[in-house]
Amino acid sequence: MELKPRILIAEDDAAVRTAVERVLKLEGYEVITTSDGAAALNEILAREPDMAVLDVMMPFTDGLSVCRELRRQGIRMPILMLTARDQVTDRVAGLDAGADDYLVKPFAIDELLARVRALLRRTSVSASLGTLRYADVILDSDRRTVTRNGRSIDLTKTEFDLLELLMATPEHVLSRDHIYENIWGYNFETGSKSLDVYIGYLRRKLEEDSEAKLIHTVRGVGYTMRQQ
Repeated sequence: MELKPRILIAEDDAAVRTAVERVLKLEGYEVITTSDGAAALNEILAREPDMAVLDVMMPFTDGLSVCRELRRQGIRMPILMLTARDQVTDRVAGLDAGADDYLVKPFAIDELLARVRALLRRTSVSASLGTLRYADVILDSDRRTVTRNGRSIDLTKTEFDLLELLMATPEHVLSRDHIYENIWGYNFETGSKSLDVYIGYLRRKLEEDSEAKLIHTVRGVGYTMRQQ
């Protein structure tokens, strides 16, 4: 029997933690639970789960700090952040810490499961596009590295996958629905700004040294990668 991935849940709200643990176990996942960030970091380093679900606000060490420390140590496992706040600045803070996705409380269990499946599916995909080049950007799918004009760019898993999708078909316009389906494996709610946040953050990293803009918005349709 094939074992499903091991998932760590770090959530200080006992009711939420128990509910998420129960539903993940029913889906066949192995689950580790903690109630604070310090314990979460210790469990991740000791037991090496396949994915982590981290609440932003936790005792001792908050979820963003745990995420930053994991990325600092080179741990690239997918991280889903849980937050009670839905402001763009809060989302950007999560991305800046290295999170791959976020879910705003209160959330539907079905949506949580969809996001968990999508993040784990992206991690397990073995097919590789090899090395992609466009303008002065080089993306190595095997090594999961990106450089622009020789400058190394550190991307989260979601940012990397998004750039890879755009670079696979440069100068072709990709619809928002197409991007959501290929990156997250599901469509967000109507009017969601999630994709815009990720695109904006990816642009900031690609254009850090005032390089030319490569990712362009096609109003009412989606995004494309092209030179001006």
